[in-house]
Amino acid sequence: MPDLPSSAKSVVNVSEMADLCQLSRSRFYDLIEASVFPKPVLHPSSKRPMYDRDMQEKCLEIRETGIGANGLPVLFNRKPKKGSLLLPRRKVGEKPDHADLLDALKGLGLTTTAQVVNEAVAALYPNGLAGIDQGDVVRKLFLHLQAKKK
Repeated sequence: MPDLPSSAKSVVNVSEMADLCQLSRSRFYDLIEASVFPKPVLHPSSKRPMYDRDMQEKCLEIRETGIGANGLPVLFNRKPKKGSLLLPRRKVGEKPDHADLLDALKGLGLTTTAQVVNEAVAALYPNGLAGIDQGDVVRKLFLHLQAKKK
């Protein structure tokens, strides 16, 4: 789970949370309504919507993993800053290790094997995964493998 910097605020409003997630406020509200992000709590005295530290961490985890609070994969409009959530590059000749993808798929309730994941990655990404957002990869794999089951 992503850690907030020690200088992070104890509570933030919805606009600040959208900025932290690198999304527009409008898109962030759409994703709240779709149950991708948790709904903010209301401040006791001002009744303004806000996110406490735990909720901020949850929102940032959702943004990083691409798996919403509702358990479904989600695509985001803005890409994260360069290099922050991208899959690491492999050395030439190194065999792919998709254990992280397999774990993410299992976390979504999909029972599969490393061989099936390797074959799906090869089919969906013939040029490899270098520089591709891991959340996008997990979403595509999940949908691809679900479609194969039917």
